[in-house]
Amino acid sequence: MIPVSARALGSALGEIVGRERVSDDPGRLAGVAIDGLTPRWLVSPVAAEQVAGLLALAHEERLAVVPRGSGSALDLGRLPARVDVVLDLAGLDRVLDDNPDDLTISVEAGVLASGLAARLGRRGQWLPVDPPGGPGRTLGGLTATNAHGPLRFRYGTLRDLLLGVRFVQADGVVTWGGARVVKSVTGYDVPKLMVGALGTLGVLVELTVRLHPRPEFERTWLASFTSSSSAEAFVGLVLDSTLQPNRIELLNEPALRACAVPTAPAAIAVAIGSVEAAVDEQGVRLGELARQASGRPAPAPDNFWERYDRAFARPRDGVVLQVGTLPGRLAATVAAIERGRSSRETGASIMIAGCAALGALRVVLGGAALEGAAALIERLRGVVADFDGSVVVQAGPAALRAAIDPWGPVAPEAFALMRGLRDEFDPRRVLNPGRFVGGL
Repeated sequence: MIPVSARALGSALGEIVGRERVSDDPGRLAGVAIDGLTPRWLVSPVAAEQVAGLLALAHEERLAVVPRGSGSALDLGRLPARVDVVLDLAGLDRVLDDNPDDLTISVEAGVLASGLAARLGRRGQWLPVDPPGGPGRTLGGLTATNAHGPLRFRYGTLRDLLLGVRFVQADGVVTWGGARVVKSVTGYDVPKLMVGALGTLGVLVELTVRLHPRPEFERTWLASFTSSSSAEAFVGLVLDSTLQPNRIELLNEPALRACAVPTAPAAIAVAIGSVEAAVDEQGVRLGELARQASGRPAPAPDNFWERYDRAFARPRDGVVLQVGTLPGRLAATVAAIERGRSSRETGASIMIAGCAALGALRVVLGGAALEGAAALIERLRGVVADFDGSVVVQAGPAALRAAIDPWGPVAPEAFALMRGLRDEFDPRRVLNPGRFVGGL
């Protein structure tokens, strides 16, 4: 028997979003379970006002609400403390305000990146955010998880591209921040707060983003090296030159193999976008720099970045780490990661790729044993601790994220600031309780 209180709550949810948009079907609920926790309801609103009503009710009844976009990043962060309602935002999928001449667009949070790309591509524009697997994700999900890819070298991340947001606070109050401000939270750069907050400060319902003209022509070269130290030296030469790449991505041998290109101990993929003549000219100079660093330059396949996307999309089984190092420590960090393979520490294959110029690495462990993966993560955190680097578990099984803090150590001052924000925006811990840094 369902308790009367649960029946009443289910009915109240139905009055807010429509009965057909509330489900307590065991099969559907099992499909949206998070780390083994099955919600009591799956709710699918189609308007910001419905999200506001739902959160006001959840706040009053102290229900735990987990926002959900495409569902592709629900294994990011700690295990949730509670899950009462999964809030499926896929129905918020409208384009609200499109200004091609101003290079801006406002969309609801459930808009898929692939759909936005198709719309913008017809007029030669793009939102240059390209995390592996990104086309199938929602704009709200990409923002909440601060997802990024190789294009971050030239264009930055969503923190740099997000102009404004409309979000619903945990008590149901609809709030604006940044562009198109009507009602805002005084004293905060709200769009930047929302990037990477994992939905703990509010549920994103609308985003205004800055667009860029898509390059008329783009070509990618692969410079192969006998060591990651030579690859690091090449990156330094490129950064000191007048070349203007869109992407400078390091790949180790297993990553090259996964992309179905000729292998080497290390390679740097460099993409340059401009008019065709300028790209060709820069390609010649790029080849000279590669040979100066004892590398072998060669054109990459036309679909190289599609291959890269498939190779590094979130694995169904496996562990994905985000490693933050320094560009000058790139080779040393790669060597430390690969020691896990040579010593059989993880019992896993180890693919490495990342923005070589920024020291932002993505590491995929395939077939990793729990104990070995945890040991590798702890060892890497020790390696990068001297220069305030980081190792975050971007994806992995619940058992691993229960055994080891997926976020890693955080300075006390930074954590105090995060906790203060959480206390101000969501004192009752309605939104995603327990999943963020320090169990916030």
